[in-house]
Amino acid sequence: MESQGSPGMEPTTRGRSLLDLGLKLRNQAIVLGGFILFIWLIELIDLVIFDHSLDAYGIQPRSIAGLRGILFMPFLHANFGHLLANTLPFIILGWLVMMRRTIDFFIISAVIILVSGLGVWVFGGSGTVHIGASALVFGFLGFLLLRAYFEWSLSSIVIAVAVGLMYSGLIWGVLPLRAGVSWQGHLFGFIGGALAAYLLSRRHGTNFNR
Repeated sequence: MESQGSPGMEPTTRGRSLLDLGLKLRNQAIVLGGFILFIWLIELIDLVIFDHSLDAYGIQPRSIAGLRGILFMPFLHANFGHLLANTLPFIILGWLVMMRRTIDFFIISAVIILVSGLGVWVFGGSGTVHIGASALVFGFLGFLLLRAYFEWSLSSIVIAVAVGLMYSGLIWGVLPLRAGVSWQGHLFGFIGGALAAYLLSRRHGTNFNR
């Protein structure tokens, strides 16, 4: 006697998987799109209403008032050119960060913001103000590259290789090669991403033996 139940269940299971995938992609688009919309809106408000005076709320190294910039730095930019330069890599790398679990984006971003912010506050130049989402961009880069080492899985290695090929030139941004660029934010953002890769790998029980 043949079972008639299994063939009938296959489309339902497949349909649910597609529905789950669709919901996941929608949530990811909402998160990334919401962040990008917010920072563009902030820059527009800063230009039209505040004449760029909001930029003073960035990180001011070794200043007590400058500590507030740890939270504000990723949302403030010098101009629309600065913002545009961060937007596309933020979308691409941010989406790769949340491919597995959308919640990872928030955890990783929090670690990067904290580590990069404290690093800039301690080691940034006196009398400078640091702004921009590039610390997050470099943090995502560090996370995606170092996750391959900590997890040693096929998917993480493939993503790391692809990211390395696309954005290998960014790594020079962690060095003090250009005036007016927060290389400290880039460097400590990268370190924050690497730390997040280590912490999440530990959280999900990755075996570090080689």
